[in-house]
Amino acid sequence: MTNARLAGGGDRVVWGAGLFALGGFADRVGLTEALSAAVPPRGERAPVHDRGRVLVHALLMLAGGGEACTDIEHLRAQREMFGDVASDSTLYRTLTGLGASGAAALLGAAAAVREPLWASADRSRPLVVDIDSTLVEVHSENKAGAAPHYKGGFGFHPMICSTAQGEPLWLKQRPGNAAANHIGDHLEVLDAAVAMLPAPDAAGHREGDDPDLVERPLVVRIDTGGCSAKLAEGLRDRSIGYAISARSAPAIQAAIRGALGEPGRWHNAPKRPDQRKRRGAQVAELTDLADLSGWPERTRLVVRREPLHPGAQRSLFPSENFRYWGFYTDQTGHPAQLDKLMRSHADIEDAVRRLKDSGLARMPFTDWHANSTWAAMCMTGLALVGWFQTACLTGALAKAAPKRLRWQLWHLPALVCHSARRVLLRLPEQHPGARALLAIAHPR
Repeated sequence: MTNARLAGGGDRVVWGAGLFALGGFADRVGLTEALSAAVPPRGERAPVHDRGRVLVHALLMLAGGGEACTDIEHLRAQREMFGDVASDSTLYRTLTGLGASGAAALLGAAAAVREPLWASADRSRPLVVDIDSTLVEVHSENKAGAAPHYKGGFGFHPMICSTAQGEPLWLKQRPGNAAANHIGDHLEVLDAAVAMLPAPDAAGHREGDDPDLVERPLVVRIDTGGCSAKLAEGLRDRSIGYAISARSAPAIQAAIRGALGEPGRWHNAPKRPDQRKRRGAQVAELTDLADLSGWPERTRLVVRREPLHPGAQRSLFPSENFRYWGFYTDQTGHPAQLDKLMRSHADIEDAVRRLKDSGLARMPFTDWHANSTWAAMCMTGLALVGWFQTACLTGALAKAAPKRLRWQLWHLPALVCHSARRVLLRLPEQHPGARALLAIAHPR
């Protein structure tokens, strides 16, 4: 223990300077205004609290680690920083009052902000998005839509679409017993995610669009839950490229067996994220050895093998030496580079982890639509944090997970000072999070 001692009497120290900066960023990029427009007041009288401001405060609450409406009270305790914050009952009425349109309203507001933020994006390269589903456990039978799932638990099974960089685009709330391989859900989520993209990125990627309208190629990566030629056909109808993990099947096993005697077919696989070769891992294209008659034209089959290790997942091909894994794709390029592209699909697991650490691990309402709105609010909050990290932070904090951001940035203390009728927040300059916030407030 140190020689430091605790003493009372201080009344000018506040916490949450980082959340204050995040709220200011939400105002500057137009998210508060977009949410106000997306959630108009009901009734003849104007509400005491603007609904856009209420929702932004809720996003700050989630970034700070909140898990329920009652956690908004922590912001209410810091009036000098966050202003007039709505009560937990007002937040509850706001979220439950949005009804069936709540999720679309929140994600649509995020899309309106995304348009200018992506204005300077490099559109010379394809936009890659990922689709995956996850389980959200609940411990109450009173929540509408909660059901037993395939892992023996009980809860919900939402399906998520995000960019390869982890920016969330769309979430479809689903009951716990929803199938992971539901092709209709995959296409529905993808169509909704495309609608959330800026116009240059979405052009030509809606069902039935003329392929000549495409301004930027779009590629979707999906795990074995989407392993279906029917899904690939639906993607082709939308001029969307694909990389879909393959399931074990006799045709694939026959193709792998036929390639075992051709050592020249196998190429050393590069290691992520750099280009150095990974010891023992090899990639081969088996398109000419597999029966792909049911798949769209130009579909390729790429298979990867690597030495077995303890805890290795199930293999496409029985072997005592290697684990085999493969995928279908319509993309051009060397098999090793396509393998690297597909293996990066695992990054969506990080996005799902961040989403669950930003409020999705709980569904706090009994109403189905309210929980859908809550999930969309978690998506919007994570998008806001990602925009802030990209625009304002550098180094480790620019890629930090939610937990680290809370410890080093969002919960940063500050000293309240008054000068010329203004409230100033003085930060401990030696703190790395404080240095980041000061650089935002006073750029050189």
